[in-house]
Amino acid sequence: MWLKAFDLLLEKLGKNYELTRIKAIGGAAQQALVWWKAPVPPLQALDPRLPIHTQITSQSFSLQNPPIAQDTSAHTHALALEAALGGPDLMAARVGTCAHPSLIAAQLLRVREAWPDIWSRTGMGEAEASSTGLWAHAGSQPGSQSHWDEGVMEIVGGNREEGHRIWSWLGDVDISGGRRRIGNISRYLVDRYGFDSEVIITPFTSDYLSTYLSLCPSPSDAVLTFGPMDVMMAPAANYIPTRLYNLFPHPAQDASEKRRYIVMLTSRNADVPRALVRDMYTKSWSAFDRLVAIVPPGGSIGLDDKLFSFWLLQGDTYPFAHVKGIYRFETGVKVNEFRDLRANPRCLLESQILSFRVRWSRTIPAGVFGTTPGRARNANSTPSPISGAQQKRATGVNNSNNMGLPFDPYDYATLPARILATGAAANFPSIANLAGDVFNAPVLMPTTQVDAAQAIPHRNTPAPGYPARAALGGAYVARWVWGKEKGTPAGTGRGGFEEEVRRLLSKRWAATGGAPLRTSINAPSSASKAASAAGSGASTPYGHGSRSALGSTILVEEEEEEIEEMERSGGGYGLGFSEADISRIRTVTSSTTGTAMSGSTLGEAPSTAFTTPDLGALTSPNAGSQPTEGAAAPTPSALQPVTAMPTSDAELQLGLAKVAEPDVDAFMSYAALVPEYCRLEGLLIKGIV
Repeated sequence: MWLKAFDLLLEKLGKNYELTRIKAIGGAAQQALVWWKAPVPPLQALDPRLPIHTQITSQSFSLQNPPIAQDTSAHTHALALEAALGGPDLMAARVGTCAHPSLIAAQLLRVREAWPDIWSRTGMGEAEASSTGLWAHAGSQPGSQSHWDEGVMEIVGGNREEGHRIWSWLGDVDISGGRRRIGNISRYLVDRYGFDSEVIITPFTSDYLSTYLSLCPSPSDAVLTFGPMDVMMAPAANYIPTRLYNLFPHPAQDASEKRRYIVMLTSRNADVPRALVRDMYTKSWSAFDRLVAIVPPGGSIGLDDKLFSFWLLQGDTYPFAHVKGIYRFETGVKVNEFRDLRANPRCLLESQILSFRVRWSRTIPAGVFGTTPGRARNANSTPSPISGAQQKRATGVNNSNNMGLPFDPYDYATLPARILATGAAANFPSIANLAGDVFNAPVLMPTTQVDAAQAIPHRNTPAPGYPARAALGGAYVARWVWGKEKGTPAGTGRGGFEEEVRRLLSKRWAATGGAPLRTSINAPSSASKAASAAGSGASTPYGHGSRSALGSTILVEEEEEEIEEMERSGGGYGLGFSEADISRIRTVTSSTTGTAMSGSTLGEAPSTAFTTPDLGALTSPNAGSQPTEGAAAPTPSALQPVTAMPTSDAELQLGLAKVAEPDVDAFMSYAALVPEYCRLEGLLIKGIV
C-alpha cells in the first residue's frame, strides 16, 4: 500500500508540476518499522517503464502489515522492556525515553516473541534512531558519540548475536545533525518522471518533528499539535532525560553547532475521545464547539464544585501507562456521569490541555530548558498584553507552599510565551481560546491551516491545494541543506536552521513589499479579518469578549448519514436541545468573570452550582404545543473555524496568524483548578479509584 501510494504521489506531481525545477528533496513520515525479507531486492535495478509497486511486491517484506505510530499492540512489551532496564527513570536516562506503546524496540521484541519465523527471514529494518528506544545519546559528554545501546539490543534480540543482527539491519546511527546530503536522486526517478539527475536527497524525520521544523519556533515558544496523538514540543537547551518527557536531538542542526534538543510531551488519548464525546453528546462538531463555548470553565459556576473528567481509552505514556477507563469527578467524588451532561465536552478538553500545562510545569525543575525557562528565554515579537507587568496572584491564596505542588500554578513566567497550534482541533474557536487561557499565551496558527480550515474545518488532512505542515518542514530542511551544498548566502553557516529559514522568509517579504505567504496552490484563499459574530460561540461568555475570529463562509460539515439521522429525530442532538437552542442561549448568558454568572434574562431561576442554564426550556415559547404539520425540521449549521486576528508583520513573515488572545483572569481560574486536577490524577495513577 505504501509503495503504491508513493507511485501515485509521483504520478500526480509529474502531471501537475515541472519536476525539472526541483533541486532538493526532503520529507517526513510516521515512525514505523519496515521489515525487508532477505535477500533485500536490488533497488538500483528497477525498470523505469514500470511503477515501483509492480516490481517490489508484498512478497519482498517479511511483515506484511507493520505497526504505525498509533499501534498499541506492543504496549505490554514496552513495559516489560522498561522493567528489564530498571524502571522508567533508568530507561529514560539510558535511551532518552521511557516505555510507550509505539516504541520501536517494543515492536521488535513483540515480533521476535510472537512470530519467530518472520524474525528469522528478515534481512533489513528501517527506523529513525531517536524513536527506537535502542539508541544511547552522548549528550554533552566531551569526546563521546551517540550509538546503539548494545545491552538494550541484546535484551530485544534475546542474545548478543541477535542484538548484533538488529544493528546490521538498522545500520550506524547518523550523528551528522541532519545537515548533509544523503545522495543524489535515483536513476529510476530521473528516467521515469524527469527529475534532474543532480537533485539531492536530504535526511527525512518523523512527521511531528518535521511539523515542528515548519513553524520555526523561538526558544520561548511551544508547538501544540492536535491529532490522533496530541503532542506538545519545545526547544530544549540541555540533554537531561527523565521519564517526564521524551527528548530528541534537533533534526536540523549543523555538526559544528552546540547541540540542541526538542522536548516532546505526548497524549495518545486525543482525537478518539473527542470524537466519542461528540457522538455521545452532540452528534456534530459545530454543536460540540458551541457547547464548549457556553459551559462555564470547570463545567460549573460554583467556585468549589468544579467537574473533572479523564478519558483514557488506551494505554498512554507516563504517568498513565497503567491507567485505562473513563473517569468523572463531581465535588471530588467519582461519579458514573455528570448531572449536567452538557459539561462533558468542555471537561474533556480542559483535562487534555490541563494535562499538558501540568506536565510542562513538572519538567521545569529537571533543567532541560536551561536556567531561564518559558517566556523569560527571549523577547517575543508580539508579547502578551500582560507581559512585563507584575505577576498577578489570586487574592487570599497562600502561594508560599504552592498547595503541595512542585510548582506555582499561578506563575505564568515559566510557561511558553506563545502557543503555535496545528491540527484539526485547533480550528475550533473554543479549543484555540481554551489553550490560550490555560497557558496565558497568544495562540498562533499557520496561515496555510487558517485558510484550509475555511474549506475543511474538521479534518487533520489539509484541503486540496494546501500544504501539510510535515511536508513543508521536510521542504525547509531540503532547502537548508541545498544552500550549504551550493554555497548560497543562506547556507554559509550564519546561525542555525530556524535563523536561516527566517532570513529566507524575511528576504521574500521584503522583495514582495510585505505580501503574505501564499497558502495554497490552485485553491481559493480567505483573507477575512472579521471578528466573531454575536452569538457565534467563538469564545466563552465568561469575561473573554470577542477574542477569536470566525470564518464568514457557511460550510457543509455533517456526513450524509448524520444529516439523515438528525432529520429523523427532528434536529435533536441527543440531549433534548438543538443547535438553534445552543445559539439562542449563547445570546442570553453573560458574566463578568470566569466564575460568576448572572441569572437568565427570561425569568427562569438562576443555575445551580452544577448546571448551566436550562437549554431545553428555551426551545420555543410554545414548548408544550404540538409541532405544526409540514414545518421544516431545523437543520444544524456547520462548524465555523477560526480566522486570523490582527497579527504582527514579524509573525506574518513566517506564515503565522494569531487566532486567540490570552486572558489573565481566565488563566487564574484555571490555575485554581490545577491542585485538584493533580490530586485526582494521583488517585488514578495509584489505582485508588
